[in-house]
Amino acid sequence: MSNALRILDTAILEGRLNIAIGQAIVEARQIGQVPDTLRFLRFPPTALVGRHQALGQEIDLDYCAAHGIGVARRITGGGAIFMEPGLLGWELAIDRRTLGVNALPEVTRHICEAAAEGISSLGVDARFRPRNDIEVGGRKISGTGGFFDGDTLFFQGTVLVDMDPGVMMSALRVPRAKLAKRNLDSVEQRVVTLRELLGAATPELPAIQAALTAAFAERFGLAATAAELSPAELAHAHALHKEEIGTDAFVNGIDEPPAARGDLVGRQACPGGAITAYLRLEGPAQNRLHAALITGDFFVTPPRLVYDLESQLRGARIVELPRLVRDFFRQAGAEVLSVTPDDFIAAIQSALGDAPGDAPRSASESA
Repeated sequence: MSNALRILDTAILEGRLNIAIGQAIVEARQIGQVPDTLRFLRFPPTALVGRHQALGQEIDLDYCAAHGIGVARRITGGGAIFMEPGLLGWELAIDRRTLGVNALPEVTRHICEAAAEGISSLGVDARFRPRNDIEVGGRKISGTGGFFDGDTLFFQGTVLVDMDPGVMMSALRVPRAKLAKRNLDSVEQRVVTLRELLGAATPELPAIQAALTAAFAERFGLAATAAELSPAELAHAHALHKEEIGTDAFVNGIDEPPAARGDLVGRQACPGGAITAYLRLEGPAQNRLHAALITGDFFVTPPRLVYDLESQLRGARIVELPRLVRDFFRQAGAEVLSVTPDDFIAAIQSALGDAPGDAPRSASESA
C-alpha cells in the first residue's frame, strides 16, 4: 500500500456530497483503510465558500437561488470558488511520509509544481505562483489549497477547462480590492481556461486526468492504479452529508454578524489572504471579550484551529489578547500558509482601535 496512488474518478456529483466524500477519504486514509489517493471530481453549477469565510460576504445567495446554482462549504480554507461541469477538480489525500516535506508552504510548492508540469504537458506554459495558484501568462488556470489533519494531507485543486467567467462573476462577490491589486477590472481578466488557450485542440477530460496523474505519481514516486470508492467510504460520506456537511447549518454556520448587534469589526490584509475579526465585549468597563468570530480566506492546520482560538480568547481581558494569540499558536503546533499570528492580532486590534484614544468601531461604522 505504501507505494500505491489510488486513482478515483467520481464524475459529477451534487456539491455538498462531493465535499463529504473528500472528508470520508481523508478519514479512511488516516486509519490506513486506503492508500494515498488522487480523486478527480466535478460539480453541477455550485458556489463553494472556504471553510472560514463569511457566507453572505463571498457568495451572491440571491443570484445562486434564482439560477439554480448550488451552495456548499468546503472543508479546506481559502477563498470562494465557482464550479461547473467544465471545471475539473482534483484532490489528494496523502500520508505525510509520502511527501518528503512537512511544512505546509513547502508541500504547497511541491504539489503545485507537479500540477503545473501536468498542465504544461497539455500544450501550455503553466507556472506555480505563490502562495497557491497556477498560472498561464499571468492568468489563473488552477487554484489550490489544503491542510494537514494529523499525518494526512488533504489538498485540493482545479483545472479551468471550459467555463463562462461571467456566471462565476455573478455568483461570487469578488472584492474590488482583490482585482485592483493586480490592476484588473474583472474576473475575466484574471482567469483563463484551456479552451481559450487551445481552442479545438483542448484535450478531453481523460487526457487531462492522465497528465495530472502522471505528474503527481512521478513527483512522489508512486505507482498509479485506477480504483473505485470503497463501500465503507461511500457510506461514511452519506452519513457526513446527512449529519453535517450537507446541512444548511454547516453551510450557513459562518456569516457576518448583523451590524445591529453592535459587534466590532476589524480587517487585516496580508500576502496570504484577508482576516476579519468580529468582537463583542462585556463587563461594566467593556474590557473583556465576550465572543470572537474570525473569518477569512486563509489556510490553517489543523482544520479546527480557528474555532479553538475563538474559544481560547472568550472571556479574556482585552489587554491580554495579543499575548494569548501568540501563546495559542505556539502551543497548538499550528501551521499557516502566508499568514502569521501577528496578522490575527492586527485584525483584532483593528476592531478594537489600536491607537491610543481610538474608540472601538462597530460593524456598521466600518462597512
